[in-house]
Amino acid sequence: MEIAYSLSIALQSHQPLITAIIITLLSLLAVRSFFKRPHHKSNVTGTASSSAKKQAREARPSSSCNHTSNSAALLNGGAAGPAEEDMVMADVSKVVAEMQSGASMMEQLVPEITTHALSYLDYPSLCRLSMTNSLMRKAANDDNAWKALYHKDFTLEQDTVTPVNGWKAYYAATRAIMNVNTEFFNIIKDRSLLVMSRFWLNADYVKCIHASGVLFSGYNAVIQSWQHAFNWEQGVDFQVRDVQARVLTNMAWVTMKTYVDMDNGAFNMTNIFELHHGRWYLVDHHSSEMLADGDIGQQIVH
Repeated sequence: MEIAYSLSIALQSHQPLITAIIITLLSLLAVRSFFKRPHHKSNVTGTASSSAKKQAREARPSSSCNHTSNSAALLNGGAAGPAEEDMVMADVSKVVAEMQSGASMMEQLVPEITTHALSYLDYPSLCRLSMTNSLMRKAANDDNAWKALYHKDFTLEQDTVTPVNGWKAYYAATRAIMNVNTEFFNIIKDRSLLVMSRFWLNADYVKCIHASGVLFSGYNAVIQSWQHAFNWEQGVDFQVRDVQARVLTNMAWVTMKTYVDMDNGAFNMTNIFELHHGRWYLVDHHSSEMLADGDIGQQIVH
């Protein structure tokens, strides 16, 4: 157990090197399997038994101390004996079986081992691996590999979720909404009202609650609230922590903790997005100051 634990720690500390080694090994396995795989194997199984006997007749053993009489018979145009013919047929059948079993080493691995090996790869590495060849694409598109990557990069909270289009599509959708959420904080930092106005969905049901606690409802009121915020405040570079996302077909929400600095100005934030015409739009933003432990107790009492 101690050895396994030490090995686990060592693997985590050398993850970039392990990633490069895994990609190299998988690529070498794919190349090896390509050259090993027979390119013309139609009707091999059907003709193996019928051709084995023919090849056995054609394969004439060289003279041997143990087969002097048989060798003489072959030289004189005679037929091989039953024992000799069976031995040659066994050799031919073995060769045919090896040709048929030209499957790659990658395909022979236990699926759990393949998934565990791929779990050390990050998102770009897994995508690059899928572009190597058809075998690597099949391995890199394995649903379990993308589920493991999702839990590593995002959250373990959604272990019971069963994505309709598989974990690879769900990973891509979650990554996209995370990028959109990051863009929201870049707009605040740049204080760009024009970009913020395009970021929100132009609808009468959108809502925004700033840290002041004031509710703004409707597109025009929401954008005006951001105009006032940008006019009175300097650009804020939030430090975003504990980001959690949940993505549905046409809706997604993101929760997070944000800090103006790590000692003061801590907020809980929630952003809700809707997908329209292939683009995510913000429809609800809620920001509230993070309460201290003592304040939380008072809120529960009252």
